[in-house]
Amino acid sequence: MMAWLLALPVLGAVSALTAVLLRREPESSLRWLRWVNAGLLLSAGALLVVALTAGPSGAAGSTQSSGSSSSSGQALLGAAIAVAGSSLGAAIAVAYTGSAALAAISERPELFGRAMVIVGLAEGIAIYGLIVAVILIGKA
Repeated sequence: MMAWLLALPVLGAVSALTAVLLRREPESSLRWLRWVNAGLLLSAGALLVVALTAGPSGAAGSTQSSGSSSSSGQALLGAAIAVAGSSLGAAIAVAYTGSAALAAISERPELFGRAMVIVGLAEGIAIYGLIVAVILIGKA
């Protein structure tokens, strides 16, 4: 946590410097940003290779009871991701279908029932996420 608190001002300063450079010299700044992005991509790839090829740590085999708590934690994390993802998806779907439904209803009021069915189907995405979360929590 402390590393993030120290890195945020540096990130803000680099962002401000990049914005200033892009306004003054756009072509050379973009060239520099491409090299920085390529370096970051290579660094992330190297880190991924190291993480995937690393063997188990010494603390992993020392306790047997940590396996059940970590699988329980993973199930709860999966449930949280399912609820969050489905809720965000439903929010985006309702935003688009709701605005289209209001536009259609304003022109032809007799389309109210059909429009609300479409908005309800979009809201069903969140319910599916909740069902998946209940199943995952039940297995935890």
